[in-house]
Amino acid sequence: MTTPTLAARPTRRETAWIVAVAVALLAAAWALPPPYTGAAALLVAGLYLARGLLRRRETWLFLLVAVVMFVPIRRYAVPIPLPFALEPYRVLVTLTLLVVVADLLVNPAFRWRPVRFGVPVLVFLATMLVSVVVNIRSLSDQGHVGDALGGLVNLLIAPAVLVVVRQVARTRQVVTVLLTGLSWSGALIGLAAGFERATHVNVFLKLGSVLPLTLLRDADESLRAGGARAYGSAQHPIALAVLLCMLLPVGVYLARYAVWPRHPVNRRLFYAGVLACTLLGVAAAISRTAVVVLGTMFLLAAVLRPQLARLLFVVGVPVLLLGTVVQPKVFGSLVGSFLDPEELVASQYTSAGWTGAGRLADLGPATGLALQHPFFGTGVGSRVVVGDDANAFILDNQVLGTQLDAGALGVAGLAVLVIVPVVALLRHALRKDVPERDAMLAFALAASVLGYGVALFFYDAFGFLQTFLLLAILLAVGGWLLTDGSPPHAPVPVAREADVP
Repeated sequence: MTTPTLAARPTRRETAWIVAVAVALLAAAWALPPPYTGAAALLVAGLYLARGLLRRRETWLFLLVAVVMFVPIRRYAVPIPLPFALEPYRVLVTLTLLVVVADLLVNPAFRWRPVRFGVPVLVFLATMLVSVVVNIRSLSDQGHVGDALGGLVNLLIAPAVLVVVRQVARTRQVVTVLLTGLSWSGALIGLAAGFERATHVNVFLKLGSVLPLTLLRDADESLRAGGARAYGSAQHPIALAVLLCMLLPVGVYLARYAVWPRHPVNRRLFYAGVLACTLLGVAAAISRTAVVVLGTMFLLAAVLRPQLARLLFVVGVPVLLLGTVVQPKVFGSLVGSFLDPEELVASQYTSAGWTGAGRLADLGPATGLALQHPFFGTGVGSRVVVGDDANAFILDNQVLGTQLDAGALGVAGLAVLVIVPVVALLRHALRKDVPERDAMLAFALAASVLGYGVALFFYDAFGFLQTFLLLAILLAVGGWLLTDGSPPHAPVPVAREADVP
């Protein structure tokens, strides 16, 4: 006969958790209305049950990436009564940053790792800050100091993500899982965008029915090529197209070096499907900017990785022909417009002086304004392009917008932000003593960053934070590669493997 044993007494740590949960629930019951109290109780209970996972930094990293990729920015807010909309990505960035900072302070084994691209980021931020300082009087007179501070805070979010991802992603296993998650996310978003194009239903705007989120804004509609353009999880079709284009080089890299599928043929077939789904989303966005970005990436491959470029060309031409047959209007709008330069240029001069004017129509007036404040601009936050207080048009050109906001100094800072990482990654990719796996990753990251840099001329990139945050994530991976990746080989005359994915 066995005698029942008494349950072990909770440890001090478990007691602390219980007290913390009780305090949180009491605070929620006192401060929140009844519906929110119930939601808070469920949330706290879930956090307590998942406390083992939540103690791991990697869990917070992957939650952050999932929110950035799948929860549309400026569409949802956490249902907490505050004077401002508390968006999910801000919550995850803050929590993940706090977890990393706490670990750096209390865990001796968790030491600061070099970000590698911190200097270009700081140079860019410094130029933005200088534009505000120089123009602080005019910003105050016009009542735009709050807008300036808000603009600077928005620009700080991406560097925070860069730091967080770099500090957590410090092993090849974590980096591989991160890149795999990004690539698969791109495929899922691409499939959802194709579904949205066909049915006019954006599944990402249905998240409020399964997650405790409040929808801030209903679906927008943008028409081209005889139908609606897909938004997906982005704020605009152009932003969606740029996001997915930036993920394509990552998919090409994983087609060769992913951990799963293990068999090379199965792996390449699987990632061919991943890339096809991602390209479906690019096509559903119907953005000529995507064609420019893809062309730039292909040109880079043709110059530095010609064998890879030949393979991509052989695979890409049949896909393009198939797309032309299946969706002639879409591919005619995407590719055919480049075959008629006169019509393409004329389309960029439409609606001069009106909202939604062509990019070239805005160029002359914007250049005239830029010449009035050539060096420091009018200050970040001085131009308001949406809402009742709008005082400027949407330019669809981040470089030109930066020229107006921060002058030539700001444009120089923007150039440093993009060009320095591209050059550093390409130098690493071309070194003979770097393992081929790391060289291929460096090239893929350089292609993604370069594609983002080219897209800056064709849309207001900093107004669409999802792509800016993806840039920060990829730069963090590049920082790991250049500092903690495989050490270079000793210089020996070993032939490099073929440049095929």
